[in-house]
Amino acid sequence: MSVPVFEEIEPAPDCGCPGCARRRRDLALGLPVRAGGHPAAHGARRALVLVTAAGAVLGGGGASGVAAALAPVAPADAAGAARGSDTPQGGPAPLHGPQADGGPIPGAVPTTSQISTETLRRTTRTEIINRAKKWVTAQVPYSMEKYWSDGYRQDCSGYISMAWNLRSNEWTGSLDRFAVRIDRTELQPGDILLFHNPANPTRGSHVTIFGGWTDYTHTSYVAYEQTKPRTRKQATPMAYWENSGRYVAYRYKGLVSGSTGAGSGATTPGGAAYPGGAKFGPGANNAYVTRLGQMLVERGARRFYVTGPGPKWGEADRRATRAFQLAQGWKGKEADGLPGPHTWRLLMSGEGRDIGGSSGSSGPSTDANGFPGRGSFRPGQSNAYVEKLGKQLVKRGFGKHYLSGPGPRWTEADRRNVEAFQRAQGWRGAAADGYPGPETWRRLFR
Repeated sequence: MSVPVFEEIEPAPDCGCPGCARRRRDLALGLPVRAGGHPAAHGARRALVLVTAAGAVLGGGGASGVAAALAPVAPADAAGAARGSDTPQGGPAPLHGPQADGGPIPGAVPTTSQISTETLRRTTRTEIINRAKKWVTAQVPYSMEKYWSDGYRQDCSGYISMAWNLRSNEWTGSLDRFAVRIDRTELQPGDILLFHNPANPTRGSHVTIFGGWTDYTHTSYVAYEQTKPRTRKQATPMAYWENSGRYVAYRYKGLVSGSTGAGSGATTPGGAAYPGGAKFGPGANNAYVTRLGQMLVERGARRFYVTGPGPKWGEADRRATRAFQLAQGWKGKEADGLPGPHTWRLLMSGEGRDIGGSSGSSGPSTDANGFPGRGSFRPGQSNAYVEKLGKQLVKRGFGKHYLSGPGPRWTEADRRNVEAFQRAQGWRGAAADGYPGPETWRRLFR
């Protein structure tokens, strides 16, 4: 009596049938025990290998049949996602790489569907971007198997794990557990854009760090990413060159406002609160001036400083501050070169526009009707155009949602008032989303 031979078929990388897609997914997500996989699943995979081998022997394959049966299955068990053979992200793993004894990952966050904020390390946007810049400066080579000196794997998700200061190396299939999903319009420096392809993680899955919009159109952004051949910082179309519509925006759960990284002392003051106007201006000499200059340099003000920045207030500090204020579209006293609470908050949070142009003195461009561009009216934006819009809405009888103001900072009240005006024009759907476009602006001010 002949015994049927059962063999496990390895999925073709280009086959789109449901069976092959599921098998590729199972291979990618089937982690070994040392990387958080379930012991039962591990045992099941080993049993499948043994059954396959036994079938090959009983079918007359002999020793060569055993080898042939084991060959295609062993990598899924021995290598697994933790070693990076099944996904371009390498799978969850401890810092400095998988342990040889197969034990638990020391200090790692438990593998659950939800991650509590209490288990996460706290960090600020400034610290996230500064960590990202370290790999850019070091030109860390891309690798799915190697680990950099700081313990993080040298691939795209290892890069995010490092920038977010996670306790272990994650992959695109797990990073969302450490974050909350946000709308793309809410993106701020330190957030990420993530595309995970569960059907086949080896096809296109990638993640980048959002570093800020390149201009007011919000059609491209500065992306910090780990990709071949090495870490890079580059202007990138929203949301990426390929699979653009499938990238999802996330924000780290352990994010806190302000700066917590350098402590107090002569170089960087601790805390995020505005220290008061007395700390800046002629005669000022303190750590807050240094911190101000450092943040301004990060936002494009390097050309104003021949030396420094340093703790003694100088003309370079005033010119750099004014350039940043003008980049927000502010005029007059709002752009006097002395940092107020609003200027300080934008710098500390990484929000607002970077300094652009040869002198940094030009505001956002406008069209023939004076419309400054859609980017001026988005969450986190603060400029003179928002206040101008609000005052005109009140004048036209569409200001009922304002409890105070209107002011220069874009709020939900602004959006709801704009939506009411747009609906009064007979517009519906996307044409009445509460965000002013050229036609809304033209009708409002005609």
